[in-house]
Amino acid sequence: MKRFLLPLIFFAATAVQANEAAAPAKADPEKGKAVAATICVACHAADGNSMIPANPKLAGQHADYIVKQLQNFKSGARPNPVMMGMASALSDDDMRNVAAWFASQTQKGDQAKNRDTVEFGQKLYRGGNLAKGLPACSGCHGPAGAGIPAQYPRIGGQYADYLEAQLKAFREAGTNPQPVNGRANDPNKMMRTVAAKMTDYEIKAVADYVAGLR
Repeated sequence: MKRFLLPLIFFAATAVQANEAAAPAKADPEKGKAVAATICVACHAADGNSMIPANPKLAGQHADYIVKQLQNFKSGARPNPVMMGMASALSDDDMRNVAAWFASQTQKGDQAKNRDTVEFGQKLYRGGNLAKGLPACSGCHGPAGAGIPAQYPRIGGQYADYLEAQLKAFREAGTNPQPVNGRANDPNKMMRTVAAKMTDYEIKAVADYVAGLR
């Protein structure tokens, strides 16, 4: 019996060590702060509260979502020449660290600006449009746009200009076999399917409404 016990213990210890070695290092927000201050600051600001409506606010965004987007930019799964160049310089640890930094920051929310469409945008966000098979945005992103960590991003308080651009990019990828400015890195084509059913007016209205969510 003892002859078999030592090899078994050795095997178990080796397996534990292998798992520990395979596990990614814990994210370090302070290291991520340095990355944000040198690589991300020009477009997203050091704390992730971008001052440019075309660039998304990253403050308060779910870390897992940020990591996925950076990986997609680096691989080309989400085409963007500028972000591909930035992400290509980041290691996996850099991505986790900077994502943890931005996730720990407090977002300075935007606000809805179009009074004429805010009620319509609210209706779409909360209830969708059953007649055209358009689901409510709140079903995945929550009533306040907070999203669900590791699944759906936080969108509440985001710039309306950025949200509108992304919805149109998803729509183009969902309706055009050879999209020029499409976005197709959504799991199971979920956003492509949703955006393909939306008009420009609906996209603008819901984007403006979401910008004011808290």
